[in-house]
Amino acid sequence: MTLYNHSDLNKRKTWFLFTGFFIFAMLVGYVFSVAMENSMILYVVVFISIISSFISYWFSDKIVLSMSGAHQLKFEDNKELYRLVENLCISIGLPTPKIYIINDPSPNAFATGRNPKNAVIAVTTGLLNKLEKSELEGVIAHELSHVKNYDILIATLTTVMVGMIVLLADWFRRWAFYSGGKSRSNENKGQLQLIIIILAIVFSILAPIFAYIMQFAISRKREFLADADGALITRYPEGLARALEKISSDPNDLKKANRATAHLYISSPLKQKNKKSLWVKAFMTHPPIEDRVKALRGMDIS
Repeated sequence: MTLYNHSDLNKRKTWFLFTGFFIFAMLVGYVFSVAMENSMILYVVVFISIISSFISYWFSDKIVLSMSGAHQLKFEDNKELYRLVENLCISIGLPTPKIYIINDPSPNAFATGRNPKNAVIAVTTGLLNKLEKSELEGVIAHELSHVKNYDILIATLTTVMVGMIVLLADWFRRWAFYSGGKSRSNENKGQLQLIIIILAIVFSILAPIFAYIMQFAISRKREFLADADGALITRYPEGLARALEKISSDPNDLKKANRATAHLYISSPLKQKNKKSLWVKAFMTHPPIEDRVKALRGMDIS
């Protein structure tokens, strides 16, 4: 399989998952609106999702950079890094993003921003100190692929939808606890309505779990795509493969790491035990490093 085919395949899989996630989010809102006999609930969910998406779209990059303790790097501070980023951007027709530095010995990097014109790439000092040039190029190319493919926008939208599903599920459980019994005692409510309410309660418990699983599945697919595109940009998959091995095996913990931003990094900054169960993998924000390295080293760039 060539890099071109691999990228196209991952794009199709990702959009399939994203479409399924959107339908699932609307289904949750519909079920709860039927159970609560209030069609406005679905419209409110859609409205709040749009407002939340708008706020996240414009300010998510500033929030993420602040949470990560990153500060902007000037050209005079590291001319070599700037030229490396500029050359890669020229090769794929992207504007040069702003570059931020995180003072941390743990090697890692992430990209953020609402579009290529407003993109930011953040790298740790550990990444600059511990990677060779070809490995650093692989990491930067990976992050530029996220920018080119609007991965950050997709990640933001899925995060908003997950948040809405969790919020709605919590809201419904509270309603069922405080008002459900009274509503079920109403003589106008039949047995069918009672069944719908019971199913909605079960759904409110399971929906957030499935929502998180779908979010993490989308995140993992985007990482495979960025690996493939990154290797295509540099024409040297081995550089990125070696970089991933070094980043994942580094013993240092990223001090500013948290669950809210972990999915943005090229490799999860949250140290995870080496478990292989399907349940554990379902809640991983990134594919296993060994799978990513194997895919990179098995690709044909000719």
